[in-house]
Amino acid sequence: MTIRTLVVDDEALAREELCFLLSNVPDVEVVGQASNGPEALTAVEALAPHLVLLDVQMPGLTGFEVARRLLARETGAPHVVFVTAFDQYAIEAFNVNAVDYVLKPVEATRLEQAVARARRRISSDLTAPGGVIDGPTLERLIEMVARRPAHLQQVAVKADERFILVQVDEIVHASLVDDVITVVTNTVTGTSNFRTLDELQARLDPAVFWRVHRSHLVNINKIKEIVPWFSRNYILKMKDAKATEIPVSRSQTRRLRDHLRL
Repeated sequence: MTIRTLVVDDEALAREELCFLLSNVPDVEVVGQASNGPEALTAVEALAPHLVLLDVQMPGLTGFEVARRLLARETGAPHVVFVTAFDQYAIEAFNVNAVDYVLKPVEATRLEQAVARARRRISSDLTAPGGVIDGPTLERLIEMVARRPAHLQQVAVKADERFILVQVDEIVHASLVDDVITVVTNTVTGTSNFRTLDELQARLDPAVFWRVHRSHLVNINKIKEIVPWFSRNYILKMKDAKATEIPVSRSQTRRLRDHLRL
C-alpha cells in the first residue's frame, strides 16, 4: 500500500529535507505539509494521512499536544513519527504511542527504518491508545540517546568567503532570517552551515543557549539589558557591537523571569 504522509515542522528547510528524503522511499506519498500544530490538525482532517512526521517544538501547539489530540479521535487517528533535534523528549514520545522517534539531522536510512515500522503498524493495526515502551523499543531508545554527539566547542562561521572557527562561549546570538542562520559574536558576523536552528541548538549547551523565540537562539551570559515590552513580554538587548534587540516569545518569558528573578 502507499502510505499517505503529512510532514509537520515549523522550519521550511526541515520540511523540504524530509519531503526530499521521503521521495526516495518506495510507496510513500507526501500529501501535505504544515508549519505548526493547529495547521497539522486541520491538515489531518482534510487529507486523512496514514502517517504524520511531526516536529516537537512548534508554535501554537507542541508536537505532543498534537499527538494527544490525534489519539483522542474516535476513528481514523494517523500514526506518528516524531522528528526532532532533541533527545530529552524521547520517553514522552513513546508515551503518546509514537511509532518511532528520529533525531535531526535525519539520515535517509534512519528515516526508511521509521517508515518501515509505520508500515508494519498500519498493515497490522496493532496500536492502541496509551502505548507502552516494550523491551526492544527501550533498548533502541537508549542506544539512540547514547549516540548523540557531545556539545560543540567551536562553530564554523562563513564570513567574507572564509570559514572562521569561533568558540561557542563567544557566540552572542544566532538568528534565522530567510532560512539562513546568522551567528554573531563581538568580532564576527557570518552564516552557519547548520540547516536549521534546531540542529544548531541541539549541539550547544542548553543551560547557556536558550531558544527565546522560534527564530532566535541567545547566549544568556551575553544579555546586556532586558526591556519590558507589550503584554508583559520582553526585548533582550545583546552584548554584540550593534546591541541587537531580540524578542522573547510568550512561552519563554516565564522561564526568563524565573531564571533571572525578574
